[in-house]
Amino acid sequence: MGQSDLNLAALIGSRICHDLISPIGAINNGLELLGMSGNQLDGPEFDLIGQSVMNASARIRFFRIAYGAPSEQPIGRAEVVSILNDVMDGTRLTVAWGPLDGQARSAVRMAFLAVQCLESAMPYGGRIEVTCENGRWVLHGKSDKFNMDETLWGDLKRRNVPQDVKAAQVQFALLTVSAQDLGRKVSVEETPTDLFLRF
Repeated sequence: MGQSDLNLAALIGSRICHDLISPIGAINNGLELLGMSGNQLDGPEFDLIGQSVMNASARIRFFRIAYGAPSEQPIGRAEVVSILNDVMDGTRLTVAWGPLDGQARSAVRMAFLAVQCLESAMPYGGRIEVTCENGRWVLHGKSDKFNMDETLWGDLKRRNVPQDVKAAQVQFALLTVSAQDLGRKVSVEETPTDLFLRF
């Protein structure tokens, strides 16, 4: 994939997320208004709708950064923590965001892609800790058991852009390409209970 194609794909991702967040927010606002009007909204149907709207909103906010256009515009810690907490709500994973200061959108984008790579290897749950010191990012996945796709992780270790990836695996290709664009190198280190991604 050429640079122009990658930029176009990122802009498309940004546009889709931008256009979807408004109607999702409107559904949520509608539910809140119904609740304030005295209507009974405590049934399982409304619980399902409310939870689904919250989940969709969290994912769109996450995807907007992970798959949107990169920039050096800073993203504040509060926003990042809110997105990660919401997107991981109801899953077996927790993500601890270490950086206290705002970080460039391009760096947060890489971190979000790395979180998705780690998430794919942690189907049994665990904890991901994200730190950044002197511009060096470390994502540390902790789990009792990992399930790693050898081909995808092998390409990531060799810094090769994987070929013929499925839609659910696109984060591996985009992480590698994004690192190359920023002049960074992704490294992988693993033990039976720890998995590190550094860039």
